[in-house]
Amino acid sequence: MGKRIFAGLATALLLVCGSVGWVAWHRSEQASAVDTAFGAPFKLTDDRSQPITEVALQGHPSLIYFGYTHCPDVCPTTLYDMAGWFKTLGPDAGGLKAYFFSVDPERDTAEIMHSYTSNFTDRITGITGDPVEMQKAIKGWRIYAKKVPTPDGDYTMDHTASVLLVDAKGSFKGTISYGETTEVALKKIRNLVQ
Repeated sequence: MGKRIFAGLATALLLVCGSVGWVAWHRSEQASAVDTAFGAPFKLTDDRSQPITEVALQGHPSLIYFGYTHCPDVCPTTLYDMAGWFKTLGPDAGGLKAYFFSVDPERDTAEIMHSYTSNFTDRITGITGDPVEMQKAIKGWRIYAKKVPTPDGDYTMDHTASVLLVDAKGSFKGTISYGETTEVALKKIRNLVQ
């Protein structure tokens, strides 16, 4: 009799511990899903000196790129590529939008950003603003950006060189790596805008 009671208690204890373990695991899975979310609220300025927030990234697919106007090669090459993608896609680009966030907002004013992006296409919106607010966007999109002093007393910026693909809900869907072939990039964009 005592053995049956003990066995019953042990079984009940296992069920309770199992339930507690499942709840703990389920909560950690939910936390992981939240932790891996991309994007963050921000209050910045577009290249026409108008306020812009994370809401601008919703309602349409987007290409998002973080760089800076003093960049010697990677940024101009990427924006040139983006302009080419828009041209090649033509009407297929539909509601696709592109955003160029500055990782160097101290130097990149709205006017400088507008002049810079306009050299490539009118389809790219430059975004700059308060450095603290920009850090929210940089961290929210998990971008690497670091100021690197140069021997002449100036500085350059090391930064992530990939274009982020974002769907109409503002959710991260993948990247186009720097130097990726035009064919692969266009395939990824076409999948995004479907």
